[in-house]
Amino acid sequence: MIHLGSFFRDESGRLVLFQVPNPALCVWLAATVLRWSPYDSRDGELRWIGAGALIVWSLDELVRGAAPWRRLLGAVVLAWQLWNLA
Repeated sequence: MIHLGSFFRDESGRLVLFQVPNPALCVWLAATVLRWSPYDSRDGELRWIGAGALIVWSLDELVRGAAPWRRLLGAVVLAWQLWNLA
C-alpha cells in the first residue's frame, strides 16, 4: 500500500506536485492561447496541435513520472484526450 505522503514525492523525498513546464506543455499552452486570438482562423489545426502536445506530455508522465501522482495524472490526461478525439 502506498503511503499518501509518498504518493506526491519522488524517490529522493522531494514534493513533485508541479514542475517547470516542459516543451510539450509549452506547445499546448501556445496553441491554447493562439486559439483565443480573434485574428487567427486556424482553430481546428490549433486544437489538434494542442491535443497532440497533451498526448505527448501524458505519455511522458505515464512512463517517466517522478511520483505515482504524476503517473496517475498522465494516465488521466491521456484517457481524457483519447476520449475527446474519439
